[in-house]
Amino acid sequence: MRILQQHVDFIEYLPIEKEIEAEEKIEKKQVKLEDIVVLFTAVEEGDTESLAKNVIDQIKESLKVLKVNKILIYPYAHLSSNLAKPSEALSIIKKMEEFSRKAGLEVYRAPFGWNKQFHLKIKAHPLAEQLKVFKAEEAKEEEVSQSLKQEEKVKSEWYILTPEGKLVDATKFDYKGHENLKKFFDYEYAKVRAVSIVPPHVKLMKALELVDYEPGSDPGNFRFLPKGRLMKSLMEQWITQKVIKYGAMEVETPIMYDYEHPALKEYLNRFPARQYILESAKKKYFLRFAACFGQFLTMAASNISYKDLPMKVFELTRYSFRLEKAGELVGLRRLRAFSMPDMHTLCRDLESAKQEFYNQFKLGIETLKDLDLSINDFEVAIRFTQEFWRENKDFVISLVKLVNKPVLIEMWNFRYAYFDPKFEFNFIDSMDKASALTTVQIDHENAKRFGIEYVDEDGKKKNPYILHCSPSGSLERCFYAMLEKAHMLSQKGENPRLPLWLSPTQIRLCPINQDYISYCEELAKNFEQHKIRVDIDDRSERIEKKVRDAEMEWIPYVLVIGRREKESGEFNVRKRESKSIEKKMTFEEIVNEINELTRDKPFKDLTLPKKLSKRPIFIG
Repeated sequence: MRILQQHVDFIEYLPIEKEIEAEEKIEKKQVKLEDIVVLFTAVEEGDTESLAKNVIDQIKESLKVLKVNKILIYPYAHLSSNLAKPSEALSIIKKMEEFSRKAGLEVYRAPFGWNKQFHLKIKAHPLAEQLKVFKAEEAKEEEVSQSLKQEEKVKSEWYILTPEGKLVDATKFDYKGHENLKKFFDYEYAKVRAVSIVPPHVKLMKALELVDYEPGSDPGNFRFLPKGRLMKSLMEQWITQKVIKYGAMEVETPIMYDYEHPALKEYLNRFPARQYILESAKKKYFLRFAACFGQFLTMAASNISYKDLPMKVFELTRYSFRLEKAGELVGLRRLRAFSMPDMHTLCRDLESAKQEFYNQFKLGIETLKDLDLSINDFEVAIRFTQEFWRENKDFVISLVKLVNKPVLIEMWNFRYAYFDPKFEFNFIDSMDKASALTTVQIDHENAKRFGIEYVDEDGKKKNPYILHCSPSGSLERCFYAMLEKAHMLSQKGENPRLPLWLSPTQIRLCPINQDYISYCEELAKNFEQHKIRVDIDDRSERIEKKVRDAEMEWIPYVLVIGRREKESGEFNVRKRESKSIEKKMTFEEIVNEINELTRDKPFKDLTLPKKLSKRPIFIG
C-alpha cells in the first residue's frame, strides 16, 4: 500500500463522473474539510485486512506528532502501477475507515471509483507532506474464514449423554469402562491438534507399500502406490454404490471456484476451514474443500418440487483441499488434499431434516462396519446449540440409543457456523488422538444463500434445509483408521489385518519349489474365475521365508503348494484372522468362505504382476 500523507489547512473535492464499474453510489456534491490529514491511498496487490489495521495504527502514531485527530481517506490510484482489483481495494479502504473509527479518529472517506476535482492548501511545516509505503509480512496472508474466527469466540459446554437420557458434566462423569470416551473428551477439550511423534499408521502404510509422502508436492499430499491405489479404488466404488443404494444421485463438479462469486464468498466465511487460494489472469480462485459448492449451484439451477424431497445428491471428490496448519499435518489423519464422499440432502422442513439425520446416523454405523470398524471402535460426538437441545431433547437421546453407549455432547451458546446440529463418529488412535470419520450436519443457511428452492404444495417457492453427509469421512482417513486399529490389534497379541475385501492380495500361493509353479498358475486362474485376487511367490526362497514374507504383508490366506496338495486337492490354509493356524480346506471351501465374507462388496483384479519375482520394490 502506498499513501501520500498531507497535512492541510483545507481540502475541497467534487465527484465529477464514474471511472469504473465498481464505483460507489453517492450524491454529487462538493465537500470541504479543514485542518485535516489527507491520506491519498493506493491499495496494491497482496494488501490485506491485517495490513490495513497496521497502517492505521502507524498513522495514528504520526498524528500525535502533528497534534491532529482528523483524517480523510482519499482513494488515489496514481501512486502505484501494481493496483489491487477494485473490489478488493474498496474492501481494504472500508476496513481502514472502520479501524480508524475504532481507534478513536475522526474519519472521512472520499468516494471510490469516481473522477474527482479537488484543491487543497498544504500546511507549511516539514512533516506536512510524506510518502509512506506499507508491505504485509508476506505477499498474501493466510485466508481465514469468519466462521473460524467465530469458532474461537464461541463458548462450549461439555457433557456426557447416556442412552437413558442422563446429561452429566463431562468433567464429573465416571468413565470406568469408557476409557476411550475419556480420551476423546480430553482431546476435544484441550484442542491440541499438533503431533510430536510419527504415528504407527505412517510406518505401516510404508511397510505395506500402500502410500508414501510426495516430496515434490505441498506437505499433506501423498502418492498412492499400486496396492494402495487398488484399495482406494475399491473404496471409491464401494462408497458410491452405498449412497446410490441409499437413494442419492451422483454428479461431478469442478474443483475450483471464483473467490468473488457472491454466494460462494459468503459461504466461505461461514465454513470453519482454511482454503487454498490461487490466481489466474488476475482473478482469484479457491480450491474446494468439499463438494458443497458445485452441488449447491447445481441444485439452485434445478426445478424441484416438494414431491422430490428428500432429494439426495452425491459426489466423491478427487480432490478436496484444506490448508491445514503445518504443525497439525500428520500422515493420513490430517492432510491437505483428500478424497471426500460428500452427499447433500434437501429436506422440506426441520422435522424431515431430523428424520434424515437419524437415518444417516444409522447409515454411518453400517458404513464403518464394512471397514471392520464396529461401534466399539469409535466414539460419538453430537454438537448443537443450547436452543436446539431445549427443543429436541428426545430426538438427541434417540440417536444415543442407536449406539447404546454414552456419547460426548458439545453445547454452544450460539450458532457460529451454518450448521446446528452435527454429529461425528471419531476414531481414537494409539496416541490418544481423535479423528472424525462419519459426519452429518443440518444446514440452516445455504439454501437461501445459494437460491436453492422447491415448489411446495401451495405453489409457493420455499428454501429447504440441507443435510451435509460424509458416510465414511475422507477415504485417506479410513486408511488411517484401519491401519491404526491393526496396530492396536498387534499390541494385544493379535495379527494385524485389513478387511478381506480390501486386501490387495487375498490368497498367496507358495510353491515349495519351482516344479509346482505351473500348477500354481492353473490354480490361480481357477480362483480368479470366482473373483478372488491371487498371487504366486515364485521366488527361489525357502518355504519358511515365503510364508514369513506373506505374513509381513498381511495376506489373509496363505497356501503352501507341494505334491500332496496337488494330488489330494486339499490345502493347508494359514488364515490370518485365526492367528495363522493351519486348517485343511478344499478349493470349493476356500472359494465359498471368501465369497461369503466379501458378499456385496466390489471386486477389482490385482493391479500388480501376479508373480512376486516380477515386482519392483516401491519403498526400500
